[in-house]
Amino acid sequence: MNTTTALPVTNSERSSLIRLYLSRGVLAIAWAIAFAAVHNTLDAIAVALLVLYPLIDAVSCLIDLLAVPEGAERRVTAFNGVLSTVIAAALGIAGTTGSVAAVLGVFGAWAILSGAAQLTVGVYRRGPVLGKQWPTLISGGLSFLVGATYIAQAIDDSPALDVLAIYATGGGVFFIAQAALLAWKQRTH
Repeated sequence: MNTTTALPVTNSERSSLIRLYLSRGVLAIAWAIAFAAVHNTLDAIAVALLVLYPLIDAVSCLIDLLAVPEGAERRVTAFNGVLSTVIAAALGIAGTTGSVAAVLGVFGAWAILSGAAQLTVGVYRRGPVLGKQWPTLISGGLSFLVGATYIAQAIDDSPALDVLAIYATGGGVFFIAQAALLAWKQRTH
């Protein structure tokens, strides 16, 4: 598989990715701000926000899926969208139990799996036409590592949910950086 070959990408496809990444980034940061304000108790608002975050990812995957041609990248994007939908339900269940450890464990598992998917999509898109995808690759790798940390924290004596707002903020920054990189590439081509 030659993943460095530049695939023909129209300005419309690139613009669509720019809007998608920028929207995901802004939504992730907005979510982080909202969750940071309510994460101290697993009440209805906190649980609703926990469910919302992976649903944002699922909808983003659906939008991305509609713009991606057939192939391995499309299958990974579809997998990530289904995974995010399942995780939204799992977070809803974990949140209603009131168990911070359960929520952190589910979120950690999602971070690992979605980070691996994000790394895979970044590899497929890393050609020069789509901006090398360094922010996406770094973000996916960090998500994978942070997810493992969350699982370790979940089995610790005092798991805490404040780390989730930090995770979302970091993801948001990387999505915005990827959008900026793609916009810069679009202007130079």
